[in-house]
Amino acid sequence: MDAMRPVLPLIGGCSCEGVRYEILSFPLLLYTCSCTDCQTTTGSAFALNMPVATKSFRLIKGEPKGWHRTSTSGADSTSWFCGTCSARIFGSRKSRPDSVNVRAGTLDQTRWLIPIAHMFRSSSQGWIDPAAGVNPTLGVECHDAHIDDFRGLALKWRRLWPEFFTQG
Repeated sequence: MDAMRPVLPLIGGCSCEGVRYEILSFPLLLYTCSCTDCQTTTGSAFALNMPVATKSFRLIKGEPKGWHRTSTSGADSTSWFCGTCSARIFGSRKSRPDSVNVRAGTLDQTRWLIPIAHMFRSSSQGWIDPAAGVNPTLGVECHDAHIDDFRGLALKWRRLWPEFFTQG
């Protein structure tokens, strides 16, 4: 990969810097989601989602405000925003207590971000080509909808970043 290599801890936060966080272990995955719900909540063509272990995610400044709702998939979720600038920083779900889903664009350093998958291609904007400029050896996957089992993607992600994951 030509992108800059990340260094732990990963640091990020909102636009006004009222809320800041650190991530102590490497993200579990990185993918885009082009579902219409993500398009609406981001005001963009897709969301760049980065699940991380809850135990390695730590707020270091500020207290985000939560917006609780039931997603279109039926999941009980909370989106966490800065109360001042309204930037969405991460999301949590009761059904996934071991991970939080950080909006990867809130990281201070983003040049290394290359998604391993693109979800909901069936509702993506026609001008989006997720494979453009991506090295084919990365094995980036495109899915027309949501997938229930992320284990295969997580294994591919781990192979891309072996220095951050112990073998076994």
